[in-house]
Amino acid sequence: MKNIVIIASIKVKAGFKDEVYSELIKLHKATHKFDKGCIQYDLHKDLSDENSFTFVETWENAEFLAEHEKKEYFIDFVSKVENKIDGLTINKLEKLDI
Repeated sequence: MKNIVIIASIKVKAGFKDEVYSELIKLHKATHKFDKGCIQYDLHKDLSDENSFTFVETWENAEFLAEHEKKEYFIDFVSKVENKIDGLTINKLEKLDI
């Protein structure tokens, strides 16, 4: 089974940047500590928009990604930022063998 690459871009509402950033850090740390099958889970900030962040993730396979999305800390993150973001774009990718 091939690795799954995720590009998750988050646009934070004005006034919530620090609060959402704190939750992003908690999610980042918990994922690195507790998730099996996580090859890469890096958080980036947008240089042109201080309210935008992007996770670049690589998972061994879709099953490990699905397990991650069921973890209590992931669900907690989603609920804590739910009304504090303007947008969330998630791209699920598979590297082509070329």
